[in-house]
Amino acid sequence: MKIVSAFVLTSALALSASASATTYPLTITDDLGRKVTLKAEPKRIISVLPSSSETLCAIGACDKLVGVDDYTDYPQQAAKLPKVGGLYNPNIEAIVALKPDLVLISQYGKLAEPLAQAGITVIAVNPETYDEVFSKTLVLGRLVNREAQAKALVLKMRQDIARTEILTKNVVNKPTAYYEIDPTPYSIGPNSFMGVLLTKAGARNIIPASMGDFPKVDPEFIVKANPQLILGVDAKTVSARPGWNTLAAVKTSRVVDLPAGLGTILSRPGPRLPEALRGLAKLVHPGLFK
Repeated sequence: MKIVSAFVLTSALALSASASATTYPLTITDDLGRKVTLKAEPKRIISVLPSSSETLCAIGACDKLVGVDDYTDYPQQAAKLPKVGGLYNPNIEAIVALKPDLVLISQYGKLAEPLAQAGITVIAVNPETYDEVFSKTLVLGRLVNREAQAKALVLKMRQDIARTEILTKNVVNKPTAYYEIDPTPYSIGPNSFMGVLLTKAGARNIIPASMGDFPKVDPEFIVKANPQLILGVDAKTVSARPGWNTLAAVKTSRVVDLPAGLGTILSRPGPRLPEALRGLAKLVHPGLFK
């Protein structure tokens, strides 16, 4: 295992060394389908997505950030920056006042148009699937002239994820699981980045792919599916719901609310994905990590 780790790390360093610098002007098609051109390497960036903030810092571009959304709380260097609201409640005046040469948004919200009208370059980059976490890390690296660091980060993330997968892949008893992200209830489909993590953690998601990546679920569906494990909500809340006290997970006391911080990490498609997977795997198969 140590030999493999050393090989991967050596490969990452070699790849970093061989990667070329970004050439500007750079034109890309963003997640809103817009062709956007960066005339030069951005020096003053605002990120309104915590995952983008974390990724920039992880690839050595934290010093380019001059503002972040209200939810960015990691790493500490980014958390201390001026806050500019969120995707759905942005403070346009605060954003403009910080004089950014690039604002990173997602395809959701309505930030692109007002900021573009203010003459600010806006690019939507928002990974939603598991594979996009890696591909869009590379996109961010290219945008900010940190492509070598982005490639090294992706290799390191895949290596750390593989370490956990080695433990969970061949587990005989993989419980059927329901993961709740909102009491409405909303859950996660198997093809979302969170759904892939749940599978890699050694569980069998009760939500079919046909429902979508982050579906609103009929509570009756969950009762009929009778999951052996429920994650993301506490036992008292679950037991109070009509019919849910009959579920296998409730009867065997396998209703697990997420530890402080883990839910946040799991919800962010960024560089802490390996940490999120390991934390989730510990909840699904605690015996593997004793």
